Amino acid sequence: MKTQLLQKKGILFIGVVFASLSAILARYSHAPAIIISLYRMGWSVLLLLPASLRAPYRNELRSLSPRQAGMCLLSGFFFALHLFFWFESLNHTSIASAAVLLSIEVVFAALGFSFLMGGHLPSLAVAAIVISLGGTILVASSGGGVSSLWGNILALGAAVASAVYTLIGRSVRSRISTTAYTFLLYCTCFGCLLLIALFSGTPLVGYSPRELVITLGLCICCNFLGHSIFSWSLRYFTPSFVSAAKLAEPVFASLIALFLFREVPSLAEIVGGFIILGGLYLYCRVEQSEAQLDLADTDNDNAEACCPKE
Repeated sequence: MKTQLLQKKGILFIGVVFASLSAILARYSHAPAIIISLYRMGWSVLLLLPASLRAPYRNELRSLSPRQAGMCLLSGFFFALHLFFWFESLNHTSIASAAVLLSIEVVFAALGFSFLMGGHLPSLAVAAIVISLGGTILVASSGGGVSSLWGNILALGAAVASAVYTLIGRSVRSRISTTAYTFLLYCTCFGCLLLIALFSGTPLVGYSPRELVITLGLCICCNFLGHSIFSWSLRYFTPSFVSAAKLAEPVFASLIALFLFREVPSLAEIVGGFIILGGLYLYCRVEQSEAQLDLADTDNDNAEACCPKE
């Protein structure tokens, strides 16, 4: 069981690495933020469509209750807001600042899981989140030549939207397969982004083939190898743990940006990155201990049920 848990955490780590490429690929694009988001989700729906039309998933989608379908649609709406705010923030602030502000999602996810979903956060887990948040604040407050208040606000909005869609996903993932949930999530997200583009008057076509390649890369790396893994992991981990794992994204994104765009982080950003990783490591240890305790309690209950004491 411990080996399986480590394997699942390893898969989640892979998702974090690929998701961190989002800001890097978006920085190469010259299209508006809404178009980057729209094309990315368009590719995602197109590539996921063949698998979703297979009999098991097609029947599953048809059998969804109105509440389950509604929750998936609501999750897709907040996912669309997350993408739009995120890509727009990269036009106004640095990759490091945007990435670390996005990681504040863990605070909203943890609070929502505790107060709205009846979850339990040990005091040590709360301390780990506070430590990680402190590192995030340190990095964000360091500023930078390309940082701006508006860009930081947009990144914060992306964090809130991401936390909401993560919490909603947690509530429905236990009863819906990853493929069915992801397909409905992506379709809803694409529809919402299309409406935003139409209402804003943004041209939907006329962009270079280069933009198609970039958004396809975003689709494969960030959606299928990033967010899809996050959705899958919600069956095995709490929303606060998945969000905490994402705290490593700004570290990877900042390192890549250093080599590709010469965005040299300040001393505060470097120190803050180490604090974030330290808090993340502590949270992972707490979550693993809690999972082992829950497993032990379950085994004891099963043993007592099979062999009741006289």
